[in-house]
Amino acid sequence: MKLTVWGAAQQVTGSMHLLQTTNYNILIDCGLDYEKSTYQDENQYFPFNPATIDVVILTHAHIDHSGNLPTLIRMGFEGQILCTAPTADLSELLLLDSVNIFLSKLHKRSKNKRGGSGPKPLYLQKDVMETVDRFVSIGFNKPFKINGDISLTFIPVGHLLGAAAVVLSINEDGNEQKIAFTGDVGRKNYPVLVDPQPLPQVDYLVSESTYGGRLHSKGTTLQETLIKTIEETCIKTPGRLIIPAFSIGRTQALVFALNQIFSQGLLPPVQIFVDSPLANYATDVYRKYHELVNDEAKQFYQSKGDEFEFENLIYVHDKKESVSVSNYLEPCIIISSAGMLEGGRIQDHLYHNIQNYFCTILFIGFCSKGTLGDRLLRGDPIVRLRNRDLMVYAAIKKTDLLSGHGDHDDLLDVVKHQNKKTLKKVFLVHGEIKSMNALATAIADEGYGVHIPEKGEVISL
Repeated sequence: MKLTVWGAAQQVTGSMHLLQTTNYNILIDCGLDYEKSTYQDENQYFPFNPATIDVVILTHAHIDHSGNLPTLIRMGFEGQILCTAPTADLSELLLLDSVNIFLSKLHKRSKNKRGGSGPKPLYLQKDVMETVDRFVSIGFNKPFKINGDISLTFIPVGHLLGAAAVVLSINEDGNEQKIAFTGDVGRKNYPVLVDPQPLPQVDYLVSESTYGGRLHSKGTTLQETLIKTIEETCIKTPGRLIIPAFSIGRTQALVFALNQIFSQGLLPPVQIFVDSPLANYATDVYRKYHELVNDEAKQFYQSKGDEFEFENLIYVHDKKESVSVSNYLEPCIIISSAGMLEGGRIQDHLYHNIQNYFCTILFIGFCSKGTLGDRLLRGDPIVRLRNRDLMVYAAIKKTDLLSGHGDHDDLLDVVKHQNKKTLKKVFLVHGEIKSMNALATAIADEGYGVHIPEKGEVISL
């Protein structure tokens, strides 16, 4: 059995791992690699023949794990894509949104004479729909026979609705080995989502390392942070709170947290707008698979109703409604995408409020270097929006309490659940090299063997 890490090797995005047995090729995830500025060009080519892949296993819907599936199919892959049912539905939404982003960038370049034609979209809607047709949904904790020698089990890991670790049991030449891929590991006590479930004992573990060497904030709760920020921005002063949030996952968690605050009467009513069409569709998926949310959300539903619907909450649908939000003069909370401010309706709200002294922009997620969100977080006094340089007078704040990733200790706990006498090796992926090294050191200190693969490195198991 051979493992080759073709994506998220010593970097965060582009998860793609090839597992080969004597006569079967399995691809775990097929995500977009955003690390290069020419990512549309870079993602067109695979370091293997897609037609030789027998099956794809998808850990969860985020684009850095699912986003290049249509290209794989377009280039010759003919097999099935195994995932959980929520992952299938959410992936369809995100892949269609990717098509819109590709086309939008192409349109912008065509309007800019200096920009040239640029790369064509990686894929179109018809490619996405063909991808959706390949999805085969499998439940959690239910062993699934891929063939006579390989079985698959999905283990819940939080992070996103439907997100799973992949556990493969492989019989090769009479020798059975188990290998697990964590996908992205979530956090305990996260709004709406279940806690990560411990993995069964395996021979090899391929683990993400996003928050290696970093711990989430302690000493204050999400509810306390939101109450303080809303009180300062919307209650004591007649301001507006703008929260950039990823449409799928982060927005649903935030809306539920706000529902809890206002339903308990912890703050006087404040108008809330969710301005993201994609978030609206994703929330319907969360409702559809309500049996998979955590006990806290289920109990809330039983006692008070829909976690994602309450008084003074408005889901904005079309562009006309979005414009009307900008003209709303009372104190309010605006939740909009994209989380890093690199597009979407959030830029309209920023344009109208970045120079507003009574506005607070609260970041609740990671912002990659070079993005508009990153520039605001590092304190740039001037930002460019709609071809205008605007002074930043709004207050800029950040919290990591809604981060969907487990921190250093959470990742270490995943490893420590394994028997160090039988776990042969831990392989670290999906992280910056600094994070990987920090986590690798901690794993080694616990007495486990650990390795950080290079891209394209072939590992015999």
